[in-house]
Formats: sequence, C-alpha cells, structure tokens
Amino acid sequence: MDDVIIGLEIHVQLNKLRSKMFCGCSTGYHDAPPNTHTCPVCLGLPGSLPVINRRAVEFGIKVALALNCSIAEETMFYRKNYYYPDLPKGFQISQYDYPLATGGYVLIKGDDGQERRIRITRVHMEEDPGRLVHAGTIDRARYTLVDYNRCGMPLLEVVTEPDLRSPKEARQFLDKLRTILEYLDVFDGNLEGSLRVDSNISLAGGDRVEVKNISSHKGVEKALSYEITRQRNLKRRGIEVVQETRHYDELRGVTVSIRTKEEAHDYRYFPEMDLVPLRIADWVPRVRAELPELPDAKRERFREQYGISDDHAKSLTSEIKVADFYEWVAARSDPRLAAVWIADVLKGELNYRNLTIDSFKRESMLEIVRMLSDREITDEVAVTVIRTILDRGGSPRELVESMGLKRADDDYVVQAVREAIADSQEAVRDYLSGNTRAINYIVGQVMKRTKGRADPSVAHRLVREEIERQMC
Repeated sequence: MDDVIIGLEIHVQLNKLRSKMFCGCSTGYHDAPPNTHTCPVCLGLPGSLPVINRRAVEFGIKVALALNCSIAEETMFYRKNYYYPDLPKGFQISQYDYPLATGGYVLIKGDDGQERRIRITRVHMEEDPGRLVHAGTIDRARYTLVDYNRCGMPLLEVVTEPDLRSPKEARQFLDKLRTILEYLDVFDGNLEGSLRVDSNISLAGGDRVEVKNISSHKGVEKALSYEITRQRNLKRRGIEVVQETRHYDELRGVTVSIRTKEEAHDYRYFPEMDLVPLRIADWVPRVRAELPELPDAKRERFREQYGISDDHAKSLTSEIKVADFYEWVAARSDPRLAAVWIADVLKGELNYRNLTIDSFKRESMLEIVRMLSDREITDEVAVTVIRTILDRGGSPRELVESMGLKRADDDYVVQAVREAIADSQEAVRDYLSGNTRAINYIVGQVMKRTKGRADPSVAHRLVREEIERQMC
C-alpha cells in the first residue's frame, strides 16, 4: 500500500506500580466499584498538590531504553488544557517541550517479509483521565456514566513517525511493543485500558485522520482497513478528506466522526507550576542495569544456544512466559524437539482454546518430550495426550498407560500392515500401477488399526516391503 501513511500514538498504562502518578491512590482499581479509588489529588480538588511517583518515571526510562531512545537529561511536566467529562481538573498533567525520551526505533517484519525500522518520535509521561461508560454506541448513547477510578493512573505515550504502510504492519508493531513491555514487567496487558491506540492515517497527498482510543490490536487493524477504504472512496468521488478525529465502533466495524482535529496550540500548554523539572540523567545507569534480556536478544540466543530455527525462536520469544517455559523444558531434554512441540503443537492447541501457557504444566511438557525422545510414544499419541490434558487434565504417563497408547511393538505393526493391505486391494492395485501416493491410504489404515501407536515412517516402510514381498 504505497499510498498509505500511518503513525501511531500508543498509551501504555504502567499498572504494575502500586500507586498512581501523582498521588498515593492504589492502582488496583480494575475490579473495584466505580469512583472508589480516588482522592483530592487525582480528582483535582482545590488546594491539593501533586507529587511525582519516582518509580513511574524509572519505569518510563526503562521502556524508552528498550525502544532504543535517547533519554533527556532533564524533563518537566505541563498542563494540557481541555474540558471533557472524564477529566475533573479541566486539564491533564502531561509533557510537551521536554519529553522523557526521543529518537528510538522498533524492528518489525514488513509486508514484503523484510525487516523494517519503525522510528519512535518521542516517549513522554502523563496521567490517565477517567473512563466514560456509554449506554450504547458513542454516537447514539442514551446517557453516559463517569468512573474516576482511572484518573491519575501513570501513562506512557509512545509516538511513532508515520513509517507504517499498512494495517498489518501497524498490528505487527503493536504486537512487538506489547512483547517488549511484558518482558520489562511494567504493565499487565490483560487489564482493561492497559494499552490504547490513537491511529493517524492518510493517503498520499491528503489530510490525515485520527482514530481515537482503540483498545485491541485487531481493532486497530480493522479500523485502519475501514479508513483506507473510506478515504479511497472519497478520493474517487472527488470529495476532500478533512482533518478530523473519529471513533472506531467495534460492533458495527465503522469509524464515526466525533470532532474536528485539534492542534497543539488548542490545548494551551504551559508548565505545571506545582511540579519542579526533573534531572533524570543520573538515574539512567541504574535503570539500564535493571533491563532484562529483551525479545530480539533472546531470539538470537535461542538460535545459537539451542540450535533451533529462526521461526521457532521467534515464536518461543513472542511471550516472556512462553520463553521461560521453553527454557525450563529445553534445559532438561532435547532442546530442538522441545522447540518443535512447544512452538508448533502446544501453542496451537492453547490458541485454539483461548488459553495461556499457564494452563499447561511445564513438567507435563517435559515428560511428553522425553517419551517422544525415548520413542515410547508416537507423534500422533503425543498430540492426543496434549489435547486430553488441556480438556480433562491428567499426567502424560498415566494417560498413556490408561488409554493404551504406548508405541506398538514390531510384531503388532506387521500384523496391522498385513490386515490393512488385505482390506485395501484397490489402493494396492493403484500403487502397483504407478500411483505412489496410494500407499498413503494403506498407511492411514495401519494407523487406524494401531490407534496411532505405530510410527508412520515405519508403517510406510513395512507396507511397501509387504506389498513387494507378496508380489514375489
């Protein structure tokens, strides 16, 4: 999509902190009744004074370093003035001329399969507004309720350059960013409002449109796809695309206009007089020392240390919990075999059931890999065992014993081969006539008779040998 230009503004809630950005209110509001995690500071009541959460700033520095940014020597907070029902102060404490960090980048795989560098314009800190709960869709709601529990939550805004060229690339970027954040242990992506995206999109030569507050990666991809179609249709009809802010309605799969787009001067930024500038240059070495091994570095190490493919290394490092799960199993078994079964089979079964890696015990995976390595079970049996554990529970070895799934001995397989050949004479004739793929049908019959306990490669060899023996 050469004519598509996309930039993202991602709001990351630093919800692994115990207190809010400028007050002592708990960040654990997600399951609490509305308006119960508030105080005079986060509600902006007269006479209340904000105090900066130092650990929140250190979290921000940690993220900026992981995004390859340059950290400012000094940073300061501003008031961003606008009125909205979820902003009780009438302004938001944010950053403007002196952001926390600038000039980073994230590497993603582009639509052409090549690695692309997506530049980061800036990373800055601010407080989260409250939450509006609409009775219906935003443009048709009968009424709207306000919950101020979220007010004052520490937010980190990550702003990209307009380097993305398709909705798919935007989703790739968001997936990579979320992985980095999870490795840093600064946020829980499963909590409501933890990561929200404003997408700026335009077609070459046209004005840009901002789609606000999209809460899922899939939603971003769908909203951008809709906007591309909408703007192209306007362009074809000779109608000018106007600069505006739109909302993505996930139920209807459309964007709707909510207001004309504001410019920076509309917010009347000025320094927050209740907060002093912060000199953070001296904090950086200590925060840098806290950085864990990040996804790209872990992927390279997995390839070199365990001798696995790049695709497997990428799959296994896409989530920190999966990476830790794999390393534990790999340290106690064949690492290549473990990579295949965790990346290709276990992750697929988990995704199908919408489960996480926590749903499967690493000890169970180790036992399965060891039984495969020792040729106690076949691949087909291993898949059956994994599915059974996920659906009903149990331990691998006990299931293999109770379900009679141990690898069949040679005599049993030979007998199954002879019976399958006897019942598949048409396939035998096709095979002898030159249709070599007909043998696969007979092998399938062998696998049925042995309930998957025969090794398919062994069954294939024995079928071929038995047919040739009978022809002699």
